[in-house]
Amino acid sequence: MIRKKQNGQKVWVTFTVSPETGMETVALCGAWNGWSDEPMKQKKNGEFYLTKVLPAGSTFEFGYKSGDGAWMAETDCTCVPSPFGSDNALLEL
Repeated sequence: MIRKKQNGQKVWVTFTVSPETGMETVALCGAWNGWSDEPMKQKKNGEFYLTKVLPAGSTFEFGYKSGDGAWMAETDCTCVPSPFGSDNALLEL
């Protein structure tokens, strides 16, 4: 799930992933930082979340990587093919 809040030229984007069986960690990976893993925090209810501040009017491809290396695209966004045969989510701000 994606939640966006714009203030001027910046957008606060909160990424949330519902836990699946066996998921102990989730990382957010996106084009905004060269696809580096950013560990997501976990709520008491098990959901993983992370808030990023990104420039308004931009688009970024991103996805979630679970602790076992599985790649997941955000279902709230349009998906585009990645060069690795999976899909990336497209975030439009």
